Amino acid sequence: MKPTTNRMLTRIKSIYIYIKENGTVTTQDIVDEFGITPRTIQRDLNVLAYNELVFSPTRGKWTTTEKKVRMTS
Repeated sequence: MKPTTNRMLTRIKSIYIYIKENGTVTTQDIVDEFGITPRTIQRDLNVLAYNELVFSPTRGKWTTTEKKVRMTS
């Protein structure tokens, strides 16, 4: 796997864990926590949403779904 792909997957996993631990969070909360551009965060959230791991109950807010996830290190 390319280093950039590995870095992206690690970041997406971290974002998922952050949302799971904090309940409903805003896109800005994630930007502030990870220090990444809002556009990059949005792309990562789109990946999570596409895989039905998160959803947006209202614009700009995100929460996890009930879908079971197996975490590996």
